[in-house]
Amino acid sequence: MTLKVVVVGAGIVGTACAFHAAAAGLDVTVVDRGPVGAGTTSRGEGNVLVSDKEPGPELALARLSRTLWEEAGRELGPDRLELEPKGGLVVASSAEGLAALGEFAARQEAAGVRVERVDRVRDLEPHLAPDIPGGVHYPQDAQVQPVLAAAALLRAAVRRGARLHAGEVVGAETGGGRITGVRTAAGDVLPADAVVNAAGTWGGEVGRRLGAPVEVLPRRGFVLVTEPLPPMVRHKVYSADYVAGVASSDAGLETSCVVEGTRGGTLLIGASRERVGFDTRMNIAAVTRLAARACRLFPFLRAVHLLRVYRGFRPYCPDHLPVIGPDPRVPGVVHACGHEGAGIGLAPATGALVTAHLLGRPWRGADPAAHTGLLPDRLSGLGGAHR
Repeated sequence: MTLKVVVVGAGIVGTACAFHAAAAGLDVTVVDRGPVGAGTTSRGEGNVLVSDKEPGPELALARLSRTLWEEAGRELGPDRLELEPKGGLVVASSAEGLAALGEFAARQEAAGVRVERVDRVRDLEPHLAPDIPGGVHYPQDAQVQPVLAAAALLRAAVRRGARLHAGEVVGAETGGGRITGVRTAAGDVLPADAVVNAAGTWGGEVGRRLGAPVEVLPRRGFVLVTEPLPPMVRHKVYSADYVAGVASSDAGLETSCVVEGTRGGTLLIGASRERVGFDTRMNIAAVTRLAARACRLFPFLRAVHLLRVYRGFRPYCPDHLPVIGPDPRVPGVVHACGHEGAGIGLAPATGALVTAHLLGRPWRGADPAAHTGLLPDRLSGLGGAHR
């Protein structure tokens, strides 16, 4: 009998789960209250990064995802994803920062990441400020167009028999001590042997509705979009303090400089983080700081016009690791949420890992034990304080 799986969420993580589950022969239904990729996925830059992750379970997931994005590009067509293996360049603003960046890169290199230390950063990025002392080049970093990628993954899943159901999940059906399906706001009941919580920023609320709450919270961020330009930035370029900003638990506004180009000629400038719930209001201070930092990194930007500013919410857990795996309280519930700003990059490996959990098989990661650090039971009380 084929396992029936309902995936809650049609963002990049949900569609990747559907893609891998359908490829494994499972009976898959994806349910979402909105269009494909319309949530956090549509507000992302499309980062596929290994450069910003400490050695551990998330880096293991990122390394596998980098391989799986390449495989998806070959199967679906790289243009359907706008997959660009552009590489990343992380730059330091001081000698002390460069030393710390070098130590971080050495730990990553020992974990299998390709790193190239760079003294003359302007050889890679000619328009960088002339006083930057150095950096590290990460040739494995890449980029996709998030909404296009989510749509392509879902189309491929549908070709393998998956279905898309429009509706908001409001509760769970249970029986025999496990989940047996989900109910939607319209009164539909979707039967399931397993339900995957891939609801992104709303993963905590969907978990609660399934009887398996997890602590997934929103973290607001802004991205600036410039007018179209000739090719001026070759890589994804960011300052070394970006990594510290990702790992910070500070509730206040944090900004670090990230600049990269798109196929359309615009430049994307990030990244800000602040814990303000689901407040969608503009924060001029965040935009001003981002613009100033970007101009410090690339002085030519002082003469460039902004086209627009967009904002979104990153779904994060307090320990800044995603929650991926079966929930021990409700058999049949599998979480795949809390990826913060790394959901685009980590989506394929998340889908592969979730599918391995559904089938009760080892996952494809280089370290079969690495995924245990992402399981829900690492959280004390599964939604309360951490151990």
